[in-house]
Amino acid sequence: MEPLKNMFSPAFIADVADSFKKVNSKLNEKKFINAIFNAGWEHKELKQRIRHISTVVHQFLTHDFSKDSDVLISWVHALKEEQGEKQSLEYIFLADFIEVYGQQDLAQSLKAIEEITQFTSCEFAIRPFIIKSPEKVMKQMLKWSKHKNHYVRRLASEGCRPRLPWGMAIQAFKKDPSFIIPILENLKEDTTLYVRKSVANNLNDLTKDSPTIVIDLMKQWKGKSVDTDWIIKHGARTLLKAANQEVLTLFEIDPRIKCSVVDFKLHQKEIKLGGALTFSCILKNDSKKEQRFRIEFAIFYMKSSGKLSRKLFKINENVHSKDAIISITKTLSFKDLTTRKHYEGSHKIAIVVNGNEVCEKEFMIVA
Repeated sequence: MEPLKNMFSPAFIADVADSFKKVNSKLNEKKFINAIFNAGWEHKELKQRIRHISTVVHQFLTHDFSKDSDVLISWVHALKEEQGEKQSLEYIFLADFIEVYGQQDLAQSLKAIEEITQFTSCEFAIRPFIIKSPEKVMKQMLKWSKHKNHYVRRLASEGCRPRLPWGMAIQAFKKDPSFIIPILENLKEDTTLYVRKSVANNLNDLTKDSPTIVIDLMKQWKGKSVDTDWIIKHGARTLLKAANQEVLTLFEIDPRIKCSVVDFKLHQKEIKLGGALTFSCILKNDSKKEQRFRIEFAIFYMKSSGKLSRKLFKINENVHSKDAIISITKTLSFKDLTTRKHYEGSHKIAIVVNGNEVCEKEFMIVA
C-alpha cells in the first residue's frame, strides 16, 4: 500500500496552487509550488508534510489571521462548488492552518472551523482549542451537535473524543466526561451513519476511563431505536472484549453458557514469519434451549521482551438453537504491520465463548 503522505503529489499541489490563486489573486503559483517541494520535502512524514503545507500557505497570505482565515473560508466554498459536498482528506492542511495560527483568536477560529470541517475534517485542529478554553469551545460544540450539516455534527463528537487516534489526548475529559455526554445525547439517534460511528467511538474511548458512567448511559439508551442500540453495542466493544459481566448481561450474553468443543485444529503448528495460521473449531450448544454465542479468538503474541501479549478478535455473535453445531474456520496473517511486529517463538491461540476461554493450543513462529 502506498504511504498516505504521497497523496500530496506534484499534480495535487499544482491543483492546490491553481485553486489558491482564485481566492488570492496575487499568488505566484511557481514560487508557491517550489516552496512546498523544498530540499527537505522527501524526508518529511505525513504530519510533517501537512504542517509544512499550512506553513507555506501562511507565507503567501497577509499574516493577519482574521483576514487570512476568511480567505480560507472563501477557498473552501470555491472547492465545494467544484468538487461537491464530500470531504477531502488531502486539504487537511487548511484545518492545520487554523490550529497553528488561530490560537489567539478563538471566535474567528471557531467560525473558520465550522466552515472548513464541511470540506476537510477539523477533528485534530479543534483539540488545542478545547484544551485551552474547554467551556467556551464545548458550548459551541454542543450547538454544532444540532447543526444541519452532518460533517459539523460529526465534529462535535469526534473532536472531543478523549483518546482520538493520532490526535492529542484530552486529559481533562478522561477524568470528567460531563462536557461530552450532552453532545452524545443529542447525536444518539443521528440520521447519518458517519455521525453514529463517531458517537460509538467516543463512547468506547470513555469506557476506558469512566466505565460506570458509560454503562449507566448505555442502560438508559438501550431500546430507544435500532440505531441507538447499534451505537451502544459498538461503543461497548472494549468492555465486551474485557468480558465485563455487567455489559455482557446488558446484551444478553450469558457468561455461564453451556457449550463444548467438539474439535479444535491448527492446520499449521509451525509458521514462518510473514506466513499465516489457519485454524478450525467445532462448538456444540449443550443447553436444552437456544443460547446467544459471542465467539472470539485470542492470540497470545510473543513480544520482543520474550513475554506473551493477548489480542482478542471477534468471529461472530449469533443465537443458536439447542444442540446446534457451530463450525468455524479462520486464517490469520503474521505479516508485520505498522502497528504490530512479529517475533519468533512459542505463541498461543484460544477460542473464547461469551468471555470464557474454552480451549487453547500452542504454535511456533520461526524465521
